[in-house]
Amino acid sequence: MIVWLNGTHGAGKTTTSALVQQLLPDSRVFDADKVGETLMDITPGLPGTDNFQHWPPWRPLVVDTARRVLDYTGGTLVMPMTVLVEQYWREISTGLAQHAIPVRHFVLHADQETLRGRIAGDTVLGPNSPFRLKYLEPYAEAARTWLHAEAEVVDTTHLTPAQAALRIAEAVKS
Repeated sequence: MIVWLNGTHGAGKTTTSALVQQLLPDSRVFDADKVGETLMDITPGLPGTDNFQHWPPWRPLVVDTARRVLDYTGGTLVMPMTVLVEQYWREISTGLAQHAIPVRHFVLHADQETLRGRIAGDTVLGPNSPFRLKYLEPYAEAARTWLHAEAEVVDTTHLTPAQAALRIAEAVKS
């Protein structure tokens, strides 16, 4: 099984995924950003883009990597990864379904003010990251048009990461 934690930057995916992993027996965190980082390391580089998700190999490589890890380890993969393009989510979810891998898709949501505050105070990537800020509006658009209908929404505006993780783990276990 895959527990996919979606949502924009600042929603708490990375922190929450580590806590969800601790609450789900036989689970591991797999950050699909690492697949993108591998593609970014190809030299000479792939065609220019502002986001590695736009490279066509990224989506099937995420599917294949997840499938192969699950074939090897069994259990559950907790995957914190923002996917805001519906076509990309369809490619990934369809690919996983073709391998009979069940997916619980959660969106960690927070209001825009909370997200901006979290991004402003980020001590890991630095405050007010332009990269992270530019995804606030695309997230809002995806949430309005398709994303919230495709997932279980966990509003993290007033939740700690531990509270959000507990809600997700309880939902997965039930």
